This record gives sequence, structure tokens and C-alpha cells, in this order.
Amino acid sequence: MITRHFLVLTLVAACSTHAVAQANDTLAKARASNLITMGVRESSAPLSYLLGDSKYVGYHVALCERILSSLLPNVRIQYQPVTSQNRIPLVQNGTVDIECGSTSNTAARKQQVAFALTTYITEARFAVKTVSGIDRAEQLRGKTIVTTTGTTLVQRLRKLERQGLTFNLLYGKDHSDSFLALESGRADAFAMDDNTLAGNIANSKTPKEYRIVGDPLGVEPIAIMLRKDDPAFKAAVDGEIRKLMANGELERLYDKWFMQPIAPTGAVIGIPFPQTLKGAFQKPNDNPAEAYEKE
Repeated sequence: MITRHFLVLTLVAACSTHAVAQANDTLAKARASNLITMGVRESSAPLSYLLGDSKYVGYHVALCERILSSLLPNVRIQYQPVTSQNRIPLVQNGTVDIECGSTSNTAARKQQVAFALTTYITEARFAVKTVSGIDRAEQLRGKTIVTTTGTTLVQRLRKLERQGLTFNLLYGKDHSDSFLALESGRADAFAMDDNTLAGNIANSKTPKEYRIVGDPLGVEPIAIMLRKDDPAFKAAVDGEIRKLMANGELERLYDKWFMQPIAPTGAVIGIPFPQTLKGAFQKPNDNPAEAYEKE
């Protein structure tokens, strides 16, 4: 005879198993709650940035909106601002379901999270004031360089130090804070991905007073970030990206955000579609930055 106690335990176990399964199934969780949370950045133009008080826009934001509208029609998108420091933990703990910012895909990060197919490839350089006369890294000896906490540029600048270039390193809490350090004169250069530098310059009060200089500090693929324990969701997201690559829509989206005037100032980022990205569109992959260093 099956006892009531046994039935209760069986029911509890079944519910627990279902809860765990749903926690690892982003699509099922979103459909059940009618909500999916997108991680966004406040100052990573033109990939992901805040427009006004509450509207998030950008190349990766628009891309994620298209992906989610196809996979989860009628499911509400909740926008969750993230920073360089907390973006990975928030994806890992389930606070954020899909991070649509400016995150570089690296081998170390792939141990913690998953990345969708590469949708942007960046070169890291320096933003400086035009009047400074600085056009290469060697001229920054003894000067102050700012970069954003929690980004791959921290390691790249430390590598410059090991190679013999001495400088003072300043950390911004986010990209707008880092650019402010350059703008206010507290830093002589802002080291970051070229797209982020171009976005901050374009949205500044005096864009012509800044320029991007120096040989690339590194080439890095940037992609949408996902939880590592949900391969089905990654496969679904990758499938949507492949469609947008194949029909030319993703390249048209790139043109809109990089080569056309964007809000709020109507400035143009002006980074033509890179050959490296064209190659990634022709042969979609989620290779980390280390794969590009070997080329």
C-alpha cells in the first residue's frame, strides 16, 4: 500500500526536479514567467547604451531584441543594467538570462559562461586628446592611462608594463567614468576597445577634441553571453544569429549602428565593417580571443 507520506515525498521530489530542470532551461523559464531578463550596458555605445533615463539601445541590444522576439514571441523583456565587474556573476546566478553588452569572449571566461557566435570583433587602442600630440604607446611613458575595472584591457596594460613601458594606471568604475577621467585631464589616455572609445567620443560634447591612436593592443571577439549550463538556449540563439548573418540583416544592423548617425547627438561611429568580422560571418564561430592571437 502506498502511504500518504510516500506520496508527499514523491510529489516534493518531482517538483524539485522540475524546478532544477526549468532553472537550466531558459526558454521554459521565460515562457512560464512570461519574462526574460536582458543584461545591458549604460555606456558601451554603439553596442549597448542608455538613451535618456530608461531606454537601452545599440547594435547588440537590437540584435538580442530580434532574437528574443523570434524565439519568445509575446514574452516581455526586462532590461537589467550590468557592469564590467558584475556581468558574469549575474549571468551565472540567473539574474540575467542573456547579456547583450560588449563582453569579449576569452578562454578564461568560457570556463564560467557560454558565448553565442561572434557578432563583433574589436581592436583595443587608446583614446587621447588631439592637442596632446600622442599617437603611439611609447609616448605614454610616465603618464596616466585609465581603463575600466573588470575588462580585458587590465591584463593587456599589465603586459605593456612587463615589456618595459612604465605608466600610472587609473581604474574607472565603468566606461563613462573612464572617459570622464580623460575628459577632465586626470588621465592622458583611455585604453579600451575601439568601438567603445569611438562611442564615447561620438557622444561627448566635443568629439573633434579626441582621437583614437596606437597599434592594436589586441584583437578580441565580442559576443552575447549566456549561462554555461543551458546548451539548448545557446543553440537556439546561435540559430537565430546564423539566419541574420545569412540573409544580410546582421550586416545591415551593423551599418545602422556604426556607419549612420545615432542618438542622442547624431554622431557617426565610423568604423567600417571589418574584414575579420566578414570572415566570422562567412564561417560563424564562437572562438575566444586566444584563437585570434595565434593567427
